[in-house]
Amino acid sequence: MEFNHFDEEGNAVMVDVSAKQETLRTATAGAEVHMSGELLAAIRTGTVAKGDVLGVARLAGIMAAKKTPDLIPLSHPLSLHSVAVDFEQDSASGRIGVRCTVRAFERTGVEMEAMTGAAVAALTIYDMCKGADKSVTIGDIRLLYKEGGKSGVYRREERP
Repeated sequence: MEFNHFDEEGNAVMVDVSAKQETLRTATAGAEVHMSGELLAAIRTGTVAKGDVLGVARLAGIMAAKKTPDLIPLSHPLSLHSVAVDFEQDSASGRIGVRCTVRAFERTGVEMEAMTGAAVAALTIYDMCKGADKSVTIGDIRLLYKEGGKSGVYRREERP
């Protein structure tokens, strides 16, 4: 297997994408936050002591996507055209599904921006709720969809 983030001497390098064609790039990533039904109800009713949990998590995810090159070594700074963070709540399982979708007209993909946004939104939910319940868990951070560039479309097959 050839690694493109290393030069001939084994030094880490940023991949040169200057010769690549700019195309519309889209990526959606997800994360799962699991908690008690009582805590999820408090989030829904806005009674968590720190305030609007999902509103703050949405902003944190958007900001994180924009800061990806500052967090992930060798990431390219990109001009993002859209970042959206959405939540799906499931009271029966005590789960909040986080989805972050990023779009840009660029030479390289936006998968890392979407995954960073989803991960930080999930971490923010934990941070906003840890005073009420430290047993909240975060998991299953994953790429759900991407398109644009030479590798084409990828769509994760979700398990039931």
